[in-house]
Amino acid sequence: MKPMTIFSDIDGTLVHQVRFEEINPHTSRALPGAVEKMNKWYNEGHHIVLTTARPEYLRNTTEIEMKNLGIPFHQLVMGIGRAERILINNSSEERPEEQRAIAIQVEKNGGLENINI
Repeated sequence: MKPMTIFSDIDGTLVHQVRFEEINPHTSRALPGAVEKMNKWYNEGHHIVLTTARPEYLRNTTEIEMKNLGIPFHQLVMGIGRAERILINNSSEERPEEQRAIAIQVEKNGGLENINI
């Protein structure tokens, strides 16, 4: 399988969501399956992009938090909106039937335990 690019939100998806003012990289709690799945995908060679509405001033805090929790990533995109997130991608000329833009919505603070890609 070719490496995929996996975009994942942080708050409510990988870690228990708290208000920005209450984020503490040393007491943050990973949600069920988040550490295991992100490590699995990272170790399989997939490119991990974490996305978050957290403001840029929380970048260092967020990087420390992910390191402390053992959540690997390649890129961290800060300050995106809190509304719907839409992925737009082109189709493959060689395999036009192949899905190249997939969305998975998880329950807030539910974790990734039951997610398979």
